[in-house]
Amino acid sequence: MAATLNETGAVTTTAPVKILLVDDQPGRLLTYRTILEPLGEELVDARSGMEALKLLMEDEYAVILLDVNMPVMDGFETATLIHQHPRFENTPIIFVTAVNLSDLDRLRGYKLGAVDYVMVPVIPEIMRTKVSVLAELYRKRRELQVLNESLATAHRELQAEKAQELERLNASLRAANAELELRNHELLAENKERTRAERRLREADQRKDEFLATLAHELRNPLAPLQNALAVRRLRAPDDHDPLLSMMERQLSLLVRMIEDLLDIARITRGKLTLRRASTILQDVIAAAVDTARPLIEEGGHTLELQLPESPVPLDADHARLAQVFANLLNNAAKYSDAKGRIELGAALEGEEVQVWIRDSGIGLTAEQMDTVFEMFHQVDTTVERSRGGLGIGLTLVQRLTEMHGGRVEVHSEGPNRGSTFRVRLPRSATTEASPPTPAPARDSASAQRRVLIVDDNHDAADTLAMMVRLLGHETRAVYDPQTVEGEVSAFGPEIVFLDVGMPGRSGYDVARALRDMHGSALVIVAVTGWGQPEDRQRTLQAGFDHHLVKPPDIQAITDICSKGLRPLAEGTPQ
Repeated sequence: MAATLNETGAVTTTAPVKILLVDDQPGRLLTYRTILEPLGEELVDARSGMEALKLLMEDEYAVILLDVNMPVMDGFETATLIHQHPRFENTPIIFVTAVNLSDLDRLRGYKLGAVDYVMVPVIPEIMRTKVSVLAELYRKRRELQVLNESLATAHRELQAEKAQELERLNASLRAANAELELRNHELLAENKERTRAERRLREADQRKDEFLATLAHELRNPLAPLQNALAVRRLRAPDDHDPLLSMMERQLSLLVRMIEDLLDIARITRGKLTLRRASTILQDVIAAAVDTARPLIEEGGHTLELQLPESPVPLDADHARLAQVFANLLNNAAKYSDAKGRIELGAALEGEEVQVWIRDSGIGLTAEQMDTVFEMFHQVDTTVERSRGGLGIGLTLVQRLTEMHGGRVEVHSEGPNRGSTFRVRLPRSATTEASPPTPAPARDSASAQRRVLIVDDNHDAADTLAMMVRLLGHETRAVYDPQTVEGEVSAFGPEIVFLDVGMPGRSGYDVARALRDMHGSALVIVAVTGWGQPEDRQRTLQAGFDHHLVKPPDIQAITDICSKGLRPLAEGTPQ
């Protein structure tokens, strides 16, 4: 083993390297061995250049100690052949010579790859030092080579690991992309399905509105003869206090109002409900609402207390719709209060707002119920033993109509069985007083008898309406076939025609146009129909009707048309 000193001065042992000793004289070879053996390296002898070349082909040497003067092949020729081989072109050679060399010879030796020269007689320390340095350099080169190979191997392994990791990442990315693509397809499919569902919902909503309008029309047709019959009974015996008659009138009025509420909801959701704003007085609106709700309040035996400002409070509002708001709140208070409850209706001015409140002593509301009480078709108490009836749309109408007036509605309750308070806040009108009503045009004598023709394919509706008009003091005749109307008009000579719009075979619109062409403005033509939306009224106006009555027709409207005047209050506007 070779011994060396490390940086700390400690002796370290390393694997010996091979040193080739080339000389044709055995004595010199022995001298070389004696000098170099303390280095602990492996020494190999060669007695000629050819033998040295043979040994080099069999093994690898760290240093070659080469004699210059040898027979057959001298040291320079041997060095030339050694360094011509790719394996040994960098093998260090120390030339040993007993002859003083010229500078040219030294230059030649360096060109052939010599790293140094040793002169004979050899100085042992010099030879040992030169050989040990070259041996250590060889060892370092080998260590560096091993390290480089290790680094190359580690680099290859790292590259392979990186490649594997990259492949795993790419595979993960491809899987994520595939999953994302699949999810995108699913989202697109969901979006298409959602679009289809929304379209179906819109279509269903539209069909619902159309159904409600059709339902109201179809319900109004049988209601018309019922209301006409009750009006006939009342006209025949105005002093009759038969409770059954009063009950039927109340229930029929309730049914009519429920139908109107259904239609109002359909109009609001379709954006077809419009307000007819005008200057009005809050106290008048509340009075109308109280009149509407009074039957239900009296039926429950409730006490109604009013707390209204003494001075008139002007509003810019739709009188009928705002009265509907307060009437619905009063009806709600009456329905959800036990018998002989207390209902308070008050109003006050607060800055730029008018506040109206309706307080009851009824069943009250929970916090959750207060959040949902204005939702459509929502009812607070649905238990069988405490069923209050109704469709669950009254408070929805209250909220929507209040908002259409630029106001808001609030509800508060201390809890179940502790009553409820509804507050309606409306903007104050800038006017100081309500505009006076438009003077009515001059009327004919109220006692004048009219000839009135009733046209309706529904025999019951036509007969009961004719009976009611006859009891009002007018001469009437009923016609059931729209094809015979012109002949009846020519034969009977009526001044007023109550004409059903929806008749099979020939509509009331066609009949009205034909009568206008024949008689001009001599006839007052009144549409009696189950359709009451604004576009329906516009259509009857365009067809030549003077008035528009929604089934079941109100007896007061019929009385006004027959007895107080033949023309509408505003020319060209059906009533």
